[in-house]
Amino acid sequence: MITDGFLYLGVLLALAACIVYLTQRRNYRVFRYVPGFVLLYLGAALLNTVGVFGDSESVEATGTAVQDALLPAMILLLLFQCDLRQIVKLGPKLLLTFFVASLGIVVGFVVTYLVFKAWLHPEAHKALGALAGSWTGGSANMVAVQGIVHAPERIFGYVLIVDTVLYSLWLLLMFGSVGFSGRFNRWTRADTTYLDTRTDADTEKDEARKAPIDLASLMALIGFSLFASALATWLGGQLPELGAVVNSTTWAILFVSVLGLVIASTPLGRTAGSSELAVVMLYVIVGIIASESDFSSLTEAPLYLAAGVVVLLVHLGILAAYAKLARVELFSLAVASTANVGGIASAPVVASAFNRQLVPVGVLFALMGSFIGTFTGLTTVQILSAL
Repeated sequence: MITDGFLYLGVLLALAACIVYLTQRRNYRVFRYVPGFVLLYLGAALLNTVGVFGDSESVEATGTAVQDALLPAMILLLLFQCDLRQIVKLGPKLLLTFFVASLGIVVGFVVTYLVFKAWLHPEAHKALGALAGSWTGGSANMVAVQGIVHAPERIFGYVLIVDTVLYSLWLLLMFGSVGFSGRFNRWTRADTTYLDTRTDADTEKDEARKAPIDLASLMALIGFSLFASALATWLGGQLPELGAVVNSTTWAILFVSVLGLVIASTPLGRTAGSSELAVVMLYVIVGIIASESDFSSLTEAPLYLAAGVVVLLVHLGILAAYAKLARVELFSLAVASTANVGGIASAPVVASAFNRQLVPVGVLFALMGSFIGTFTGLTTVQILSAL
């Protein structure tokens, strides 16, 4: 049994390193369907379940300190590529489609909670809010919401499984939609000509961002992100708590989110390695969260899986109604939905399945989600807690 905080952190980092190595260097089929951070969650939770991690002040203090330090830094780094000037160029119709997709997710969670409330854990609204953060942003937003509202680790494990399973099925559905896009667009009577004006300009700017990662860029990113995290945490502690979800951590994440958007429009936002370093921090945070959960009560997982299905069905219904009323083509619906449910890893891929020149739309949609996901998740928690 491990009771030393430093050894505990070392085991988590070693486990994360092994998983990243396998997913990046070995072409095992399972890695196509199960993200590395999910494998890390399962591995760390299993270690805790069998008693490898013991209850001690050293372990708890180490996990809490590292998580609190890395969470704002991770959010900051993820937003370095979220240039608002490029997002505005998408145009009002595409932007409206993205926000309708996000709204559909939130409404889906409200409907689902009303249906399943009698059978759910009393604090399930916190875990569902974290899932809403993932399904309107990404995994980083999910752990950000979890870090703020402190959903029970066991319930968080359920929604993480739901996220992985339903995301994979949803991605297959979005890819499959390409085959009947013509019929769908005729049904909605959508005008697709405005999409043809989105050419290679955004792609060239994305290519300009690609630069080799060197020591200077890594030190700049590590030093600046951790300093910003420390400053944001201190400032958050000076501000008052408002309601159930606005606490010192909320203020800190709001501070780094705004700072990240500002930096994204400057040369610093193009510093090589920001997304890679953010993913490293994400792995560490997920490992810490997972190490506090166990698999002793997996019997409730199917209930949360059914709840996730209802959320996506409501989301799909709202998108279909919106498409018919606003005469929206299937491309923007599919990419907006994927950007919400899947994030930066999948939205550009789905966009390329429709038209490779429209990949920047998928990228920008996903980046928008990475900014609003945390706040959408917190809003969902607040709404569900009032029901």
